[in-house]
Parts: sequence; C-alpha cells; structure tokens
Amino acid sequence: MHLERLTLILEIVGQKEQASVAEICAHSGLPKPTVYRLVQDLAGAGLLTPLGRGRFAVGTRLKRIARGDQSDRALLEAIAPALKRAATEHGAAFFLSRLRGRAVEIVHVETPETGVSYLHPGLGKRPLHACSCSKAVAAFAPDLFAPGDLTGRLKAYTEFTLTSPDDLEAEFAAIRRRGYAECVEEIERGMCSVAAPLGETGPGAAISIGATGSSRVFTPAMRDRIGQILTDMARDLSSVLGWAGAETPRKTGEVA
Repeated sequence: MHLERLTLILEIVGQKEQASVAEICAHSGLPKPTVYRLVQDLAGAGLLTPLGRGRFAVGTRLKRIARGDQSDRALLEAIAPALKRAATEHGAAFFLSRLRGRAVEIVHVETPETGVSYLHPGLGKRPLHACSCSKAVAAFAPDLFAPGDLTGRLKAYTEFTLTSPDDLEAEFAAIRRRGYAECVEEIERGMCSVAAPLGETGPGAAISIGATGSSRVFTPAMRDRIGQILTDMARDLSSVLGWAGAETPRKTGEVA
C-alpha cells in the first residue's frame, strides 16, 4: 500500500511536470497529511524536487531512471497537430484525455477553424462510467473499479447514464470489441462524444483521443464513422510516440 501511494504521487507529478500538494490530493484521493508526508519522503530520496509554496517537480534522480518523457507537454507536441487537422476536417471539437491518478482528465481541446458551430467538451476530470474519454480508458483497466464496490455508487447525470455494474461491464466489453467508446447524452442532454484509447496495453492504454458534438449531428452513423477515424488516428499516434509495440484497439470487423 505504501509503495502504491508513492508510485501514484510520482505518476501525477510526472504527468503534470509540477504539482501542488492540493493537486496531488485531488487526483489521488489521499488525505493532505498523508500526501505532505509522502512528498517529503520522495523529495528526500531525490525523486521529487521542491519548488516552493507546496509545489513539486520530478527530481533529477527520477529523470535519470525514467525511460521517456510522457508529460502533457511532450504528448501535445505529437498529438495536438493531429487533433487540429481532424477538428478542421470534420467540423467538431477533438480532445486529448489521460488517466491521472485514478481519474481521467481532458487535458487539451482543438476546435475547427471552418466557421461551423461546435460543442466544446471543456477541460478537467470526467466520471469513469459516463464519458467516452473515461470509458475508453477504463475498458482496458478493470482495476480502476474495485470489484463489488460499484453498486449504488455510480451517479446518474441523465436518464441515459449507466448506473448498473452489469450494464457497465457489458459496455466495457463492447468497447473492447469495437475499439472505441461512445457517450450518448450520458453526462449532459443533447451532447454526444466518441473516444478511442491509444493502445490496449502500455502507456497508450492510459490515454484517449476523442470528438464531441450535438446528438443531432453525432447520429449513430456519424459516431461509427468518427470512431473508425479515431482508431486509425490512435494507431498512427502510437507509432509516432514509439509505442508501436503496444497493442492498439482493433476496428470493428478486423480479424486478430
């Protein structure tokens, strides 16, 4: 348990490049006294570097150990241009999300420059059971949900939100089959989204790309088309990021 908490803190700080004690608490779910004590231990070992005012960055010792840069900035350098091209081509907002601690967070959005109207998904954490960007990650990370600990805990945002553990597991199985997730008015009426993980395993499994639009525009046929586009983009981006060895989600009907 102690090692897991230390690892979780290092992951959060590494992704954000620097983080405050309050931010670490928000993303880890750990109490402030615990986080404060653990970051001091990590700083003493050279794994974190204090920046002042309760903020910490990855320490030089950990940088020597780390094999590659998976910070938000490094990911955006590779992914943001592809999202911008897709947003302009398809007239919808495209976004990047990642698992941060035990929550999936939208960290970047690209919008079209064609003058068309679009829906912006906003930034920040999303519920694991009610947003395509979260479900695309959670479907390949079942340990995010504690077995037997879901009944009565899945909040209903609209009448379409999945609140049954059995229904949610069936949804995750469907996501694994087709390679992308959908959110059809599950978190907000009139709003739909589609998202695909960058991989089934490895670092890509903790990252998803997606697009959002109104239910009028994102019809079933449109969601299927966007889903295929996103799975293709995910495969290409995984290769660009050097994760080609990690398995990427297969498209519907593709033979293993």
